[in-house]
Amino acid sequence: MKVLITGITGFVGSHLADYILGNYSEVEVFGAKRWRSPMENIKHIEDKLRLYDCDLRDLSSIITMLKEVVPDKIFHLAAQSYVPYSYTTPIDTLMTNVIGTANLLEAVKLVGQDPLVHICSSSEVYGQVKKEDVPIKETCPFNPVSPYGVSKVAEDMLGLQYFTAYNMKTIRTRMFTHTGARRGEVFVCSDFAKQIAKIEVETQEPVVYVGNLDSIRTFADVRDAVRAYWMLDRSMAGEVFNIGGNVTMTIKEMLDKLIKLSKSKEQITVEVLPVKFRPADVTLQIPDCAKFREATDWKPKIPFKETLEGLLNYWRERV
Repeated sequence: MKVLITGITGFVGSHLADYILGNYSEVEVFGAKRWRSPMENIKHIEDKLRLYDCDLRDLSSIITMLKEVVPDKIFHLAAQSYVPYSYTTPIDTLMTNVIGTANLLEAVKLVGQDPLVHICSSSEVYGQVKKEDVPIKETCPFNPVSPYGVSKVAEDMLGLQYFTAYNMKTIRTRMFTHTGARRGEVFVCSDFAKQIAKIEVETQEPVVYVGNLDSIRTFADVRDAVRAYWMLDRSMAGEVFNIGGNVTMTIKEMLDKLIKLSKSKEQITVEVLPVKFRPADVTLQIPDCAKFREATDWKPKIPFKETLEGLLNYWRERV
């Protein structure tokens, strides 16, 4: 079997490659990356991968790659995924996520291949939901509040459209909050963990700078997330699934857990910075994952404390 991962050098892509290589030795793993992509996340497995320089905004480069790889499965994970950045660069976010996805799907159609195509949508498509809509089901109306959320609605619907119009074997997932080692420092759990690691080595004063701490999230470990992705199969084509963890808390409660894991000799305090607030925020995200559990028997396995410890240790090695 040949598997192609777009965004393989990223957070989730690198963990998915790890999972496949560690559990399915018969699977060949190919990766699409931009020529300038940082390679740190896959440096330890680079010799086991076949990588292609490919910009998803360039149709010809995708066609060339597909003709050479002829994948059985495509995990489309590449995206501009940082929500706050999408407010300052909405056009770039839409070009990368929407046009990039359209190019990938069109390339698959044009070359006449029939792979399983996983479209990685997002819980951000639901936006700010009403309390009566929690836990959030797949039938909850779209209400995106950021350009990133809008781009993921478009990706999601492109996946459905290519299934409906061309019988392409697309499956859409709406993953809720997930974290772990290698998560970019701009994302909330990683941001806090990096600050705490810097406090431990006394390169930052014992203050964690934060934005909105009242948002409620359901957290998952990225390793559980990629295990869920691997369970997708052709019998699920055309479907959409919520996937998420089983640990729900406020951002403040998550921060408190990180601080308790700290080795700092000084007491750590918290300071709110207005600059860390989004123009519009999604403050309530609790998924109903019953549909995916019934289809696969998947459930999260990794305790959240272990997730946070791994994230802290990741940053301890880098600050």
